[in-house]
Amino acid sequence: MEKPMPEIRTYRFEDDDVIPNNPQLPVVVYIGAMAERPGEMESVFNRNNWRNSWINGVFGYHHYHSNAHEVLGVVSGSAVLQLGGDEGEKIGVHGGDVLVLPAGTGHKRLTSSVDFSVAGAYPDGMDYNLNTGAAGERPRALEEIARVPLPETDPLYGEDGPLLNIWKR
Repeated sequence: MEKPMPEIRTYRFEDDDVIPNNPQLPVVVYIGAMAERPGEMESVFNRNNWRNSWINGVFGYHHYHSNAHEVLGVVSGSAVLQLGGDEGEKIGVHGGDVLVLPAGTGHKRLTSSVDFSVAGAYPDGMDYNLNTGAAGERPRALEEIARVPLPETDPLYGEDGPLLNIWKR
């Protein structure tokens, strides 16, 4: 028997003149998708060609990647993340939740449990940069966000995953 699809939520964020966010693509959150096996998060991402992976936390300041999309999977603990910049959304995340952030999406850890950790990865193993909304980075960042290709696979479900339908342009 096939496991049912988890609850999926999407969030769209406008450019706030500091954090550009993504004008085309929403954030996609898979609620509890890996709750029964959060320790396998990184290997599942890698199998689905989301590589250049790591396990750590989320910075406690607004930042974004203008040259790559990013998946974050909560391996352990819980946190409140702010997505989309200062005027964005505060989202509680728990072990097994998976967030797919399109290039340009601001994210920041507001609070977390002591054991909070996430696995991160990028489609096709892309390299990623780190932007904070500093003066001067914006023109380059906007150009880079527009050039980031859509991923060929969903980080959890591969070639048939819901991300591919949600992110159709």
